[in-house]
Amino acid sequence: MKVFFVSLGCDKNSVDSEVMLGSLLEAGYEFTNDEEEADVAVVNTCCFINDAKEESIETIISLGELKKEGKLKALVITGCLGQRYKDEIHSELPEVDAIVGISSIDNIVKVVNDVLNNNSKDVIEPLDKPVFGNKKRVITTGGYYDYLKIAEGCDKHCTYCVIPKVRGPYRSIPMEDLVNEAKGLSKRGVKELILVAQETTLYGVDLYNKKCLPELLHKICEIDGIEIIRILYLYPEEITDELIECIATEEKIANYVDIPIQSGSDKILKLMGRKTSRKDIYDLVSKLRGKIPDISLRTTLITGFPDESESDFEDSVRLVKDLEFDRLGVFTYSQEENTPAASMDNQIDEEIKEKRREEIMLLQQSITFSKNQSMVGRKLDAIVEGSIPEDGIYVGRTYRDVPDVDGYLFINSEKELMSGDIVKVLITEANDYDLVGDVL
Repeated sequence: MKVFFVSLGCDKNSVDSEVMLGSLLEAGYEFTNDEEEADVAVVNTCCFINDAKEESIETIISLGELKKEGKLKALVITGCLGQRYKDEIHSELPEVDAIVGISSIDNIVKVVNDVLNNNSKDVIEPLDKPVFGNKKRVITTGGYYDYLKIAEGCDKHCTYCVIPKVRGPYRSIPMEDLVNEAKGLSKRGVKELILVAQETTLYGVDLYNKKCLPELLHKICEIDGIEIIRILYLYPEEITDELIECIATEEKIANYVDIPIQSGSDKILKLMGRKTSRKDIYDLVSKLRGKIPDISLRTTLITGFPDESESDFEDSVRLVKDLEFDRLGVFTYSQEENTPAASMDNQIDEEIKEKRREEIMLLQQSITFSKNQSMVGRKLDAIVEGSIPEDGIYVGRTYRDVPDVDGYLFINSEKELMSGDIVKVLITEANDYDLVGDVL
């Protein structure tokens, strides 16, 4: 039986998809990239913001049409959309046979088997169910890098976010499981390991009664074959001096920190339910750059949050100008139902949200270009991702770039390079988002 698998949304979802693919493969299922020849379709959905929700629904509808035509025997939904809108999906999309909840992905084989035997049944277990790692996974990233999900859920309860309701409370994966999983990925050729969770800095507080991310990092740094380690989604208020010291001193850990700040206005930060102030953000950036001078800092902002005045927006603009983040993404506020922010007064017009987003992105473009220009003449290690044969160049990333998120390094090389090779490159040119260089 052939499975057509669609994975939507974030990198945490990607890890869940790899686990489900591993279970299906072990059970004897084959995979196909052609939905027309599949027996079963599985869609791992996302519903974090409206755009993600719409993409998930459109994918389900499209595959549902194939099922109506008799080209698919079964359609199974997993992930956040299925967890959040189970009843609505069955009511509005009857072609969906079964839904697998966030805490129930280990049941994917059972659910698919049951559906094919005309015994459709949802499996949705409690969201506070403990989570474990060291699962068999099908690597979908290309093989030389992959993600290690270290925790599930979130306890932050930001007023705009549905994640705690959809993915449950914060639950760390046992450290021994994570180390074994990292060793397994290394044996399969993974050189770059990217640690992810809804919030990585709180790793261990629920299992070990303390923040254990530095301890976990030290253990992963000892694994042969893992050459680059990245950490994403570090909430600014939870970053400790111990963690900064760990990043600064462990050679394998990329000098790259992703700290979502969301706004530069104290008023809006408070309305968002964030635990930091404008001053806290300035102080943290100063500390990080003081301890790790070549650190690459990434952040995200939300424009058009309810009651964001022009003055509040200008606070964010000034913060971006002052702190000059290396990488920055901006989202317009998405009014998510059943969140406190959705019922707040003074909702902002979509046109204003987008105008503010574009203003910050235009500002950031000039900052990023300036930062890239400062790289010219430097010698940086880069991991090769592939090539553009018609142009005779290779494509890679430096420590400053996360896959599929940040920029690229276009590499000139007279010798043949392979994906996953780590090479030393002299940076010779810079443009708005990417770099160009020669292999040394």
